[in-house]
Amino acid sequence: MDVKILIIHPEKCNNCGDCETACINTKASLTSPGLSCIRILKDTDDPNFFLPIACKQCENAPCLATCPKEAIHRDNDLDLVLIDRSKCVGCGMCVSACPFGAMKLDKQKAKSYKCDLCGGDPECVKACEPQALEYKDVENLKIPNMVGIAGHFARLAKP
Repeated sequence: MDVKILIIHPEKCNNCGDCETACINTKASLTSPGLSCIRILKDTDDPNFFLPIACKQCENAPCLATCPKEAIHRDNDLDLVLIDRSKCVGCGMCVSACPFGAMKLDKQKAKSYKCDLCGGDPECVKACEPQALEYKDVENLKIPNMVGIAGHFARLAKP
């Protein structure tokens, strides 16, 4: 099985919002742009830096471990962490457990939701003109120089 992951290049993101729009247009269960599974964080100290945030599909997913109703599970065929919304009671424990802020709670429907990478064919990646998002085979990854980006992450992580 080919293992793929979502790669985010914040240095390429221009805050166009096309990824968020593509997500909303793909997910019939989501009803407004504020409910997109991907969102773009802005750095208040640098008006030209934007950080797209989406589920990392963690190997040891904290959201999965904290779900009291076992609504969150790993699909081994796709290697994705998924939510069975019929089991979700909207307690928000998974939202609190996610260290990346990628889990969300639809308060109107009282259900958690997150990126499922569109079942292995992410629409956000297709819509991203500046190519700030890529969906790549793990074996073909080239790790970029993260020194310049580290300062932005540190500022964004401040409370």
